[in-house]
Amino acid sequence: MADLAMDYRDPLTYFGRLLTGGSATFLLVVISCLLNSYPDPSTMALSPGDPNSYSRPDQVKTTHVHLHLEIDFEKKVLTGHALLTLEKVDPQVDVVILDARKLDIHSVSDEATGQVLEYEYGSPSGFGEKLEVKLPTSTSNEVKVKLSYTTSPQSSALQWLNPAQTAGKKHPYVFSQCEAIHARSMLPCQDTPSVKATYSATITAPADLTVLMSAIRDGEDQPGPDNKKVAKFTQKVPIQSYLIAIAAGAVESRKIGPRSHVWSEAEFVEKAAFDFSETETMLTAAEELCGPYVWGIYDILVLPPSFPFGGMENPCLTFATPTLLSGDKSNADVIAHEIAHSWTGNLVTNFNFEHFWLNEGFTVFTERKIIGRMHGEPSRHFSAILRWKDLQETVNVNLGPNNPLTALVPRLAGVDPDDAFSVVPYEKGSTFLWYLEDTVGGAVLFEPFLKSYYKKFAYQSIHSDTFKSYFLEYFANVESVKTIDWDTWFNKPGMPIYKPNFDESLAQACWELAKKWQTWDISTPAPFDKEFESFSATQKQEFLGTLLNDSPLDHTKLEKMGAMYSLDSCSNVEIVFRWIRLGIKARWEPSVAEALKLATVQGRMKFVRPLFKDLYGWEEKRQQAIDTFKAHRGEMMYVCAEMVAKDLHITP
Repeated sequence: MADLAMDYRDPLTYFGRLLTGGSATFLLVVISCLLNSYPDPSTMALSPGDPNSYSRPDQVKTTHVHLHLEIDFEKKVLTGHALLTLEKVDPQVDVVILDARKLDIHSVSDEATGQVLEYEYGSPSGFGEKLEVKLPTSTSNEVKVKLSYTTSPQSSALQWLNPAQTAGKKHPYVFSQCEAIHARSMLPCQDTPSVKATYSATITAPADLTVLMSAIRDGEDQPGPDNKKVAKFTQKVPIQSYLIAIAAGAVESRKIGPRSHVWSEAEFVEKAAFDFSETETMLTAAEELCGPYVWGIYDILVLPPSFPFGGMENPCLTFATPTLLSGDKSNADVIAHEIAHSWTGNLVTNFNFEHFWLNEGFTVFTERKIIGRMHGEPSRHFSAILRWKDLQETVNVNLGPNNPLTALVPRLAGVDPDDAFSVVPYEKGSTFLWYLEDTVGGAVLFEPFLKSYYKKFAYQSIHSDTFKSYFLEYFANVESVKTIDWDTWFNKPGMPIYKPNFDESLAQACWELAKKWQTWDISTPAPFDKEFESFSATQKQEFLGTLLNDSPLDHTKLEKMGAMYSLDSCSNVEIVFRWIRLGIKARWEPSVAEALKLATVQGRMKFVRPLFKDLYGWEEKRQQAIDTFKAHRGEMMYVCAEMVAKDLHITP
């Protein structure tokens, strides 16, 4: 039955095998049973090791990827070939299974001999298609397979911008976003974080554009035919597929440190250089915590506004949203987060996305350690206080405390990792590490453990139980670790069962000012105009967030607050976002236009999704929100558009 069970995704094969057994009576009995018990394919794992990938690295694994591609802006595709160096883990296996999504496969061949290789491309699911390639006969355990292909103009990994959508308005732009499982729409690959491979690339692009990748440039760009140029890149550190990244546009750079440049369109490059000028300080603090930085360079690319995340930890080249550019460095903690990923996620990686907290929980925890070293422990605690409220909203309001996706290690069979994306692995994961640190006796004991953990599991992909085993081995002589309820932390939904004893010194003034506004008699003067001015940007966020988590404010108070604090002209998007949401909660008409504007001039999901969801909850504005989204959907990156469509209950 084990062999038959593997065919549950193909009912015809299943019944066909039963028919060959020659027992019609037995078949009728089985059919009767299966009508009631036949599993829903959409809830099944695609492979034993990764519910979201067809690949079988336990049989054959990729050790190197070479991309030879041309960027075609007219057709909005990448075209060329991927050369995969494969190692047979099981010498008896004669096929390699790859992931693909809407790729046009032209040919598959053996690089050594040119032999055309047979392949099957099908078994579509919500996660793409299975590409099964017959390997050439060889006595060697290593084989190189060349796959010629073209991406789809609707590739979920690529965002194509026409000149009008860029700041300069003169040249087109393209960039990728492969996490979680979108690399398969940019190249045929084993699209699972359990596989790490080095990569190289030869990219042809228009001569007036700059090509950047998550790798180190290999020499100077060379002129190509038809007013094009050729750029080459090498990434010598093994990485998972979702870290392969590319961007091409009219960008320039400024040096911001001994190993760092910031890149962006000319209109933003000076502002970006200022806001990210503390990058080297962050890198140094991270190395003190985590060990040597192995990636060589740490550059930052500020992308056009449609980029859906705050940052993306592509090695050697962090992608960042322009919404971080506040002019006061107050949002640079996102860069600390991406720097931390150089160890937590990029060096030591979750085996699959059910263990995503191993990437993001560790990264948030380390990011805040960096902040603490730069600005003091109260700042580290205050950062955690801010996001604790985000976690509460996600768990108790948006998802629900019994939702299985609020577990630290959720089950993702049949679930797109994008649909499971939330602050839970970030904040619940970070809280768990805070709890572990407290349990073993504080930072003086826990920080050396973390450094040893990164060293031991560097260049590997691991499960949560692997971390657990190493933790218990390291702290075997610490009696208090016996009290840790690992099952509840890993598998039970809801808020964390522990809340850190936060230093609230920076938050108290925020809460007190919020209370003054809530209790203010609007018939009397408002004598608290100076306090807000003295706040840091994060304190202003906490002040507005405190009000947002309470009862709606009177419209008169909102009008007074907006005028007194000049909130409508604020340049910090984090502050503006909370101000707008405060207005929507109070059903204050002026907030609607501002919400729709912010939700469409940039594509960061942290802002876009809550704004559209808030307006959807305002029944009189629901249709306006839906109509606005539909009008701007084509400007959003795939993952953002898909998530907002689900938030607005728009069916395909």
